[in-house]
Amino acid sequence: MSASTLPARLRETAERIDRRTPAHRDRAVDGLRALALLAVPTGHWLLGGFTLDGDGGLHNASPLSAFGALAPASWVLQMLGVFFLVGGYASALSYRRRPGSAAAWLKGRIVRLGRPVLGVTAVWALAAPVLYAAGVPEATLRTGATLVVQPLWFVGVYVVVTALTPYCVRAARRLGGWAAAPLIASVAVVDLLRYGPFAQSVPSWLAVLNILPGWLFAYQLGVAWGERRIGRRGAWLLLAGGALLFAALLAVFHYPASMVGVPGAARTNSHPPSLLVLALASAQSGAAVLLRDRLARLLARPALWAPVVVVNLCAMTILCWHQTAMLAAAVPASFAGGVAGLTTAPDTLGWIAARVAWMPVFAVLLVGIARYARRFEAPAATGRRANGLRRTVAALLAVGFGVFALGLA
Repeated sequence: MSASTLPARLRETAERIDRRTPAHRDRAVDGLRALALLAVPTGHWLLGGFTLDGDGGLHNASPLSAFGALAPASWVLQMLGVFFLVGGYASALSYRRRPGSAAAWLKGRIVRLGRPVLGVTAVWALAAPVLYAAGVPEATLRTGATLVVQPLWFVGVYVVVTALTPYCVRAARRLGGWAAAPLIASVAVVDLLRYGPFAQSVPSWLAVLNILPGWLFAYQLGVAWGERRIGRRGAWLLLAGGALLFAALLAVFHYPASMVGVPGAARTNSHPPSLLVLALASAQSGAAVLLRDRLARLLARPALWAPVVVVNLCAMTILCWHQTAMLAAAVPASFAGGVAGLTTAPDTLGWIAARVAWMPVFAVLLVGIARYARRFEAPAATGRRANGLRRTVAALLAVGFGVFALGLA
């Protein structure tokens, strides 16, 4: 194919995708989902780095340790609130249109989420011994395993909040957007206990209580949005209230500015989510609702809509494999010693410039991996017995890899 015909082929493909899109498809919501999805690899690739030990092993590091001024970048790249919002919206619509029972609906959603997770963990379980035999240090393999597992916590949380969809729908129909208020109040109480005057006498495990309400908050807002119980007035309240709370938590209550974990920091906002995460999710949710119509008009253009479709079709592949794409560049580089932006410490402006230059390489590697990993998002075509055996083997491999990634073996 000549360079002159490539734009014409791309335009033709985009127009074909546009024609095949059902008229009832909510393009704005799909666009928001794609934006939130792409923020995950962008954030991990930009704000995650490595250092090399004396034996050539890779260890996790972050430019945020040296450049605290980069923290506002995490406010933009932390878009899990938007992801849970559109997830709740889509689940509300899907639940309303379900042809069968609620249990059958939930099973279908869980299988669709679980298959890619089993795929990536099973592949890594098989690859790790091969890489070790090829001379990759154990420290590098443990770092890689941690990075691969790191984004997968989201899937487990998402499964739990999805299972609560019937209750979220009932709450939204009765209370509208206010159904999310008890969730943010719950997180506020736990934060007060963790960081307030009685913090020294509060057990550390109390933070775990924030996990479910912290991530259910935006999902509940999405369900209320899907039930048409949040309009422009409610959206402005979410945007303004979330922004004011966010500013107050930073300026008055001295919450950490970074929305992602910083190595060595005493406090973190994301694991589990603090009240700052919910404040950001509230502001993002309000902005998403307000921008919906404008975004829908933009995505009526085939050239903008086609990439959104591709990203949504590969959603779990992007989530599960983007760290592998970065490692595919960093691990070979570790054998060459210090490579700027890959294996050198992320503590200079030169590293930031080099990392930005490496990001297109990570993206190309992810596209190459996705060509093969995408099959894990599609149901297997073989018989039920073969599928059962394959799932059992994949589950055993996944468990083994999880034990290794968590440092239990």
